[in-house]
Amino acid sequence: MANGNTTPSRLGQVNVAGDVDALFLKVFSGEILTTFEEATVMKSLHTIRTIANGKSAQFPVTGIATAAYHTPGENIADAANNYLSRIKHAEKVINIDDVLLASTFIANIDELKNHYDVRSIYAKELGKALAKRFDLATMKTLVAAARSAATITGGKAGITIDGGEPADFNGTVIQAKLFEAAQKLDENDVPNDGQRFAILKPADYYTLLSSGEDVINRDFGGRGDVATGRIPMVAGINIYKSNHLSDIDTDGPGNELLAPGDDDANNDVFGAGGAGYNADLTKTQIIGGHPSAIGTVKLLDLATESDYKLELQGTLFVAKYAMGHGVLRPEAAFEIKDID
Repeated sequence: MANGNTTPSRLGQVNVAGDVDALFLKVFSGEILTTFEEATVMKSLHTIRTIANGKSAQFPVTGIATAAYHTPGENIADAANNYLSRIKHAEKVINIDDVLLASTFIANIDELKNHYDVRSIYAKELGKALAKRFDLATMKTLVAAARSAATITGGKAGITIDGGEPADFNGTVIQAKLFEAAQKLDENDVPNDGQRFAILKPADYYTLLSSGEDVINRDFGGRGDVATGRIPMVAGINIYKSNHLSDIDTDGPGNELLAPGDDDANNDVFGAGGAGYNADLTKTQIIGGHPSAIGTVKLLDLATESDYKLELQGTLFVAKYAMGHGVLRPEAAFEIKDID
């Protein structure tokens, strides 16, 4: 006798067998990875190293050699003749921070009642949260590099440029400061290999775009495009905009990184008395440099997990990574700020 039961089509099963959530997990994970890639500005603008295990990574730093004209008959190997270059060596160690995660919980009953899919929406939000924290940490580290002393004794320090009062920070000033930054990078022997970059706040980016300066004048070699709202390059510096730069001085929920005294070796990135990733950045206007300026060490790249909690009647989703950020070559970083 029929009991009224039926065999449902389980949307999450593979070939109507196995875990009923198998396909849901794959879709969710893919959404997070895509969002992280799209939302992160800094990922391609600095040095990244992946380690299989351990708590830190070492980045050797070497100085430069010198040259001298040889006098016939003098012994090159004799130190007194000053022909030999004593190349200086140092190291920068970047430590792994604690695991950074973004998570959410979806109640089974709510998902059953809901008339539209929320998993992809939640996945994108988790990815955006991680991307923002990644950008904030690396941007703050880039500012740290611009404010740091030379890594090697006798080397060159980071670059700080006075941007003037915010009220006077117009297109003409922005363009002039970018040219000054390019000059300072040249003077620090930073490669002009097409990888130099600057990150502007959206308001400053569009101020520059609409300023009518040579940056958008094709007759004088400008490459900007008012129609598409793009400024590819100024003074050999690739131009990016990010709203995250507007938030680097914010220490509210979701933006806080490390506080003074936290047990984290990267927290001294601004030096004694500093605040690690949370230094005073209220006057920062534009940041930039070369990818060699700062580094990221990845112990755990972006990963996702999901688990149906029987006792809670819902699914817990977690996106996470374990990374650390630090200064490598201060001379390759610049900060344009309002200097009182």
